[in-house]
Amino acid sequence: MENSSQPPSDNRRRARDDLRTDPSRPDGPASGDSPAGATRTGSAQSPTGRNDPAATSHAGPTGHARTHSRRHRAVNRRHRAGIAPPAVLDLGGTETAGRPPQSRPGIRRAVVPGGLLDLAAGNRAEEEDLAGAGTGAGDTRRAANRRRRLTLAGLGLTAALSAVTLVATLVNWAPDGPPPRDLTTAERERLAVMRVTNYRELRAGLHVTAGDGAARTDLLGWVDWARGLTYLDVGGPGAGASRGLAQATPTVLVIRPDPTAVPTPAMPPLVPPADGWRLPADRGLDPLLGLIFALAADRPEPVDRWVGRWVGREHLNGEPVDVLEASTSASHVPAGAPVRYWLDPAGRLHRVQADLAGIGPVTVAVNRADRPTLRPVEALGGRPGLPRALTAAERDRWRRLPARLRTAGGATATLTMPVSAATNLRGSGWLSWASGSAYLGVTDLDADGRRTLVRHHGRKVTRIDGASESAGPPLPPPAAGWRAGPHRAQALDPLVAAALRAAQRSGVQGNAQRVRGDSLAGATVDVVQVDTARGPLRYWVDRSGLLRRLELPTRAGAWAQLDLVPGRVPRLTPPPQKR
Repeated sequence: MENSSQPPSDNRRRARDDLRTDPSRPDGPASGDSPAGATRTGSAQSPTGRNDPAATSHAGPTGHARTHSRRHRAVNRRHRAGIAPPAVLDLGGTETAGRPPQSRPGIRRAVVPGGLLDLAAGNRAEEEDLAGAGTGAGDTRRAANRRRRLTLAGLGLTAALSAVTLVATLVNWAPDGPPPRDLTTAERERLAVMRVTNYRELRAGLHVTAGDGAARTDLLGWVDWARGLTYLDVGGPGAGASRGLAQATPTVLVIRPDPTAVPTPAMPPLVPPADGWRLPADRGLDPLLGLIFALAADRPEPVDRWVGRWVGREHLNGEPVDVLEASTSASHVPAGAPVRYWLDPAGRLHRVQADLAGIGPVTVAVNRADRPTLRPVEALGGRPGLPRALTAAERDRWRRLPARLRTAGGATATLTMPVSAATNLRGSGWLSWASGSAYLGVTDLDADGRRTLVRHHGRKVTRIDGASESAGPPLPPPAAGWRAGPHRAQALDPLVAAALRAAQRSGVQGNAQRVRGDSLAGATVDVVQVDTARGPLRYWVDRSGLLRRLELPTRAGAWAQLDLVPGRVPRLTPPPQKR
């Protein structure tokens, strides 16, 4: 028996080719399709219409009729399995020679190009285009493809933009809340205790925006409601001469101008600079600072003073807050339009909006988590202390102070005096406790820059106005040109006179208290305050018993300083005039 799994030999392959290509053989394939009912294998039918097994074999050149029969059955199986389409659908793309294509009744014949059924066949139009045939048709096809690609790209871009717009709308969209309504009793109570809550929580960070457009001023920093101190960096396009650092109490504002600072504000340094502070000539920040300090009090407002409405609900700093708009007769609310407060359920303030006269719209954002300890500058009196009586060692140093000053002989002096918004004095020179004399050159920062020479000798004060500029007062002092009487630098006279009296044998009169400990130029000092008829005087005495600084408040409420470095001093009296 022949093993059909063995590959056919060359003779057998040639025999099969002869069977397929020899038209003279009765059982070979015809050039067209066989008539309906006829077999393509050349098998004969018996008179009864059945296939005669004996008639299915024939003698070919190689005598392999059985192999041909098996191949025929395999082709029929492929047709039945759906690998090739049935002949009745005429999907082969060819027609039988001399005979019209057959079709089944009631079935519409579909004509499918042969290339779609033959996976190995290519796209003829595409091959012609690649081969350079059909140039006109190819150009039209390429133009159509290009239009199709542009259309698809445009549709994709439109879809992407629509998606972005939809997402942005969904993120920012919020459903309309309930309409504004009158304040409830609980909401008025929250407004009434808001100031007490701020006072008890002591400090908070601030971000203030005042005005808009080119006149906008931005302030960043902190407020200490309990001690009445705010410390801010002033910037923005509308800052003007106030650009730089600012510290303020409810009654006094001092600034440290910095014209070279960038317009964008930043948080100020926690340790403020020691020098450069002065009273501002422009008081444009006063209403804004008044609003900030008025947000705290040690006792609540009466509830019936708050009249307004609930505006809405928002989220600030991760907390739900109610927006309350109030018009009230409370003293801390500026006159004019209603003020809006953002309060959480505990009555803590998170934001304030108001419209201040001369400034415009103002927004104060409160950061309750940013609350460092603030240190006021010396122009505002320095760090607060706890006044107490002097200890035995402190009393002994205080009692021996006049003798120690006379022994030291004198000191180099530096003067800083913020007198008023129009007068900020700076000066330098010398004091002689041995002779009871002082000689200083003083300049007003707000004047034309001219210097005034001031000389104290005994109880007599003389001056020379409009002296020429130099690094310090000229030595020896001028012999002529001194005049007595009032002068533009006369605000420093009480401070210099007190420094000279400290060396008198009678000592400093008045009740002395230690305010605090401090340091100056690397030396540890005790700040001792004495109340006088002119107001408090503060003496900074080091542990060796020498006076290092003398302070007194000016009429504007700021503090003036006369810093002293004990040591040898030049002759402070003018040389005798020659006759």
